[in-house]
Amino acid sequence: MRLQFLGATRQVTGSRYLLEAGGTRLLIDCGLFQEREYLGRNWEDSPVPPGDIDHVVLTHAHLDHSGLIPRLVSQGFNGSVIGTRATVELAGIVLRDAGKIQEEDAAHKRRRHRMEGRHGPHPEIPLYTRQDAEAALPLFRGVSYEENVYLTDDVCLCFRDAGHILGSSMLEVTVKESGRLRRIVFSGDVGQWNKPLLQDPSMVTGADYVVVESTYGDSNHRDDGDVEEALRDAVNRAVERGGNLIVPTFAIERAQEILYYLSLLVRKDHIPHLLVFLDSPMAVNVTDVFLRFTECLDEETHRLLRSDQDPFAFPGLTLVRSVEESKAINRIRGTCIIMAGSGMCTGGRVKHHLEHQISRRGTTVLFVGYQARGTLGRQILEGHEEVRIHGRMHPVRAAIEQIHGFSAHADRDDLLHWLGGMGRAPRQTFVTHGEAEVSAALAGTVRERLGWEVQVPEYGQSFQLD
Repeated sequence: MRLQFLGATRQVTGSRYLLEAGGTRLLIDCGLFQEREYLGRNWEDSPVPPGDIDHVVLTHAHLDHSGLIPRLVSQGFNGSVIGTRATVELAGIVLRDAGKIQEEDAAHKRRRHRMEGRHGPHPEIPLYTRQDAEAALPLFRGVSYEENVYLTDDVCLCFRDAGHILGSSMLEVTVKESGRLRRIVFSGDVGQWNKPLLQDPSMVTGADYVVVESTYGDSNHRDDGDVEEALRDAVNRAVERGGNLIVPTFAIERAQEILYYLSLLVRKDHIPHLLVFLDSPMAVNVTDVFLRFTECLDEETHRLLRSDQDPFAFPGLTLVRSVEESKAINRIRGTCIIMAGSGMCTGGRVKHHLEHQISRRGTTVLFVGYQARGTLGRQILEGHEEVRIHGRMHPVRAAIEQIHGFSAHADRDDLLHWLGGMGRAPRQTFVTHGEAEVSAALAGTVRERLGWEVQVPEYGQSFQLD
């Protein structure tokens, strides 16, 4: 067996691992690189000839795990793409939207470069189109949690609930080679315990090799108090400032969780009854998917549904689909809440709202998710006095706030809890999906506390698995 790391190595995005085992080549995830310094990797030819890959196996539908699939297909991949049923449903929404945004961004840059009299390289053409995304979707195959999926007599997959986003999975790959069974576990992105909407992450035992994420592997989530109270206070401060509250929002999970808490606050009269815009066609479509895959939801959410309460709806909420409706929001004065993607401000409608409003002193920008290094969101959060949006510099005069408790990722202690539940030490553990110093910190903690063999792979590095 051989395992090669082709992304999310000492960085947070671009998850992609090649497992060659039992005569089968599996690509575990095929994600988009989103940090600015690594964007060029999206344009490179696949490190593995796409026609040589038998299957792509998805841990979940986020772009940094699924976003390069249309490009892989356009380059010759013709195998199956396997994920949970909810992941397959969400991936269709995510990839269509990504293709559309790639086309729009390329067209916008062509216009800007033409006006400026210059020509860019790759960014002037889309990485892939909506048509490319549509062409990839017939290859997708949905399976159930806990189902044994035999790819061959010697290779079996099993998806366990990761509690990160709807349909997210930890992946167990069981391989029979030379009369021996080996189990390789890929954590995917691990969620938090005792969070609303989704089930808690599954515990996994008996792994010979583990690939574990480390997004927050060097720290525990700050205790900002109750998330509901933190959101209440942020909204009320925005009202006092007299401007709009812009919330860069991941369309999957984060949008639905914020709607869930806003609905509670509105029903309790803990915030003014404001206009709230979910300005993301993708997030609107994803919310519909949540209500179709109720088996993934936790008991608290089931209680609301049984009492005929929609956990994602409340008076004052407007679901925005058209571009014209989106543009009209920026003409509103006073305070409204604008939830728009993308969550790291790397594209989508939130960039247009920031372009219009980040230089207004009454505006509040509230971050509720991880901001990868080099992204526009990270620059704003780090306190840059000016940021570049759509080719122009804009002074940052808005109030910048952050709520940590919304994170869909496990923190250091959660990850140690999950690893410690393995039952026995794996033969080797690989720490990925974290900034270099964060992955190194988690690796050191695992060595110290659990006494395990740990590696922090580099991009392209391969390992023979006994």
